[in-house]
Amino acid sequence: MKRTIPFLFLLAVLSVISGYLMSMATWIGRVGMTFFYKEYNLLKIWWQGAIAVFIVLMLLFLLHTLLHVKLPIVIARLLHFLMLLIAIAGLFFTYDDFANTLTHHLLGWRFHYGFYLFWIGWMLICLFFLFKKKPPTFFPIDPNSREKVNP
Repeated sequence: MKRTIPFLFLLAVLSVISGYLMSMATWIGRVGMTFFYKEYNLLKIWWQGAIAVFIVLMLLFLLHTLLHVKLPIVIARLLHFLMLLIAIAGLFFTYDDFANTLTHHLLGWRFHYGFYLFWIGWMLICLFFLFKKKPPTFFPIDPNSREKVNP
């Protein structure tokens, strides 16, 4: 718990920077969002993009938390590693899409960096849980049991 709060703060700062960068699309990119790609209009206002990125990162953090707590450590770490590979692939395909699709290329490098920060945030979540120790499991002692518990 003592490392979780600073990490969540880091994710919040990363989300704010990502939202700000996504709002810095080029002029032609903003025109395209206004007239053709209306579903991206929330990215034109920095705090709306930051909230969207933060919500998605928090959902991913909760998913990783559930996996880490509910599953055996070997399986949980395997799933964290697989999700890390998915995030790396997402970063690669996002880069490839921004580099090879003209309409996305016109959005500008700041907009691109905002999306890259989202993928980096997910990678950080995966790494956070890969190196986090499993919380101890306490089993309640049956009061009717005759076994002695050594402290």
